[in-house]
Amino acid sequence: MSEPPREPVDDAGVFRALADPTRRQILEDLRAGGELAAGEIASRFAISAPSISRHLGVLKGAGLVAERRDGNRILYSLVEDRLATSVGRFLSAVCPEQIVLRHTKWRTDPGRDARGQENPA
Repeated sequence: MSEPPREPVDDAGVFRALADPTRRQILEDLRAGGELAAGEIASRFAISAPSISRHLGVLKGAGLVAERRDGNRILYSLVEDRLATSVGRFLSAVCPEQIVLRHTKWRTDPGRDARGQENPA
């Protein structure tokens, strides 16, 4: 039995979505707050609700957020795997040695924190 054809990977859409600071903040808010309603997201910004809706549409189109309906509300959540895969694929292509070094240092060096920074003694 053959596998169904895979959709082409559009990491460019992810990076276009990440280029805007409002969209990056939305992703951070979803990471911290879990699933959020569109109105809750909009209330965190000093821009119009339609503008936030457009930003959410870009993030959804890039596969970075998922939405579901709950009555008359639309709830959004972060698609962490999509973000990690796209950024990881780029970093692996551009600086593969650094990925290995960072991973190794973070996992094996007790003098470093989770970001690879030295822990103060």
